[in-house]
Amino acid sequence: GFFRKTYGPTGEFNAKPFEGHRSWAGARPEIRAIGYDDRGVAIHIAALRRFIKVGEIDLLVAELGLYGVRPDLEGLGITHSIRVMYPVLRDLGVPFGFGTVRSALQKHITRLLGRQGLATVLPGFRVRSARPDICLTVPPTRVEDVVVLVLPIARPMSEWPAGEMIERNGPEL
Repeated sequence: GFFRKTYGPTGEFNAKPFEGHRSWAGARPEIRAIGYDDRGVAIHIAALRRFIKVGEIDLLVAELGLYGVRPDLEGLGITHSIRVMYPVLRDLGVPFGFGTVRSALQKHITRLLGRQGLATVLPGFRVRSARPDICLTVPPTRVEDVVVLVLPIARPMSEWPAGEMIERNGPEL
């Protein structure tokens, strides 16, 4: 219900993967951080360790996704969520945290995360992902133009591989 309410205002298509009792859109998260207040779920962010391919390099990352903040709290959540996730990602033993957002959110995410040094914001990437559901009328993968967020955890940003295409090796988190 939280995701249907949170993603619904941005379009019916965005809320549709959360119909019924489904609580994830694609890959199942390994870890979820959920913040509550007196009105219920206030914020959610999830992580999943996986190998992605950046250019020609296979790289272990913790993909961050399923981010949502209740509409009445927008503007208060992602910075705090990322700060909360840093020690969790260190405990997972990954070199980088990784996430994607639509290009339309580049200025917003740069203001909230990039300027504060919480993530490096990299525009101009294409990401290939498996579709979460099998459908005979569409290809099994999709390619999207996105903005990539990289969180240096155990390695410096200078060790992030070069390349403009990322193979997710599975469905989006």
